[in-house]
Amino acid sequence: MSKLTLQVMDKNGTIIAQSNGEDFTDLVVMRTYEEGDQILLSSSEKNIHLNWQVDDALGAAFVYITDDVSYIIPFGEKRISYSPKVFSGDRHYLYVEVARSDEVSAYRNLALNPADQHRDVPCYPHASANVETRGEAVFAAKNAIDGVRANLSHGEWPYASWGINRQDDAAMTVDFGRRIRTDKIVLYTRADFPHDNWWREVSIDFSDGSSETFSLEKSSRAHILTFAVKEITSLTFCRLIKADDPSPFPALSQIEVYGKVV
Repeated sequence: MSKLTLQVMDKNGTIIAQSNGEDFTDLVVMRTYEEGDQILLSSSEKNIHLNWQVDDALGAAFVYITDDVSYIIPFGEKRISYSPKVFSGDRHYLYVEVARSDEVSAYRNLALNPADQHRDVPCYPHASANVETRGEAVFAAKNAIDGVRANLSHGEWPYASWGINRQDDAAMTVDFGRRIRTDKIVLYTRADFPHDNWWREVSIDFSDGSSETFSLEKSSRAHILTFAVKEITSLTFCRLIKADDPSPFPALSQIEVYGKVV
């Protein structure tokens, strides 16, 4: 059994709400969130797979944590990459539960994490990049693993994406926090044409030292990339070759990495 604790704490460190349980706990917060509030998750067992819902409008995330995690409630400019329903109102439902063995062993999209944050925390998968357009939340790397595939526009939710700020050496890394086996990646490139450009060629560098290069087409549909099974802990989406279209703005709406936990 793992002892799980959820807390909501304000900017002064005062605990607003708390719950505890073995392998599962949920928490109802009857309060409007204020800037500086954060959700704290702790587990007596580290290096554990969990299903974690930080907000009922965001949905649950299958995550792997290596330590206690704090989730900062977004406000202001950081909110516009989320649905307007997320973290709104004066009642909220949170929960965390230990993932079942069949959930851990399932073949699934192991890059999906709607609870990812724009900072390093011990909660995986996690997306990061060497550039994000103008540092704006709607172009952050984490948007590309939030599960929202909408790619026919750009900007506020549901059209947030990873934007590369016209940088030729732009690269985005997805860190899984533990070893996984994967044989398929699905890309949804942003397709707000003619505003957007597109990549005719992309590469994936894997943590095992291997690399794969793929040709893409101009499309709003899924780009399905398959390869021999690789055992990795992370991958980097890189060496992105733009097409000859006049727009300087290619971008990535979603990356999905299918496989199993080792």
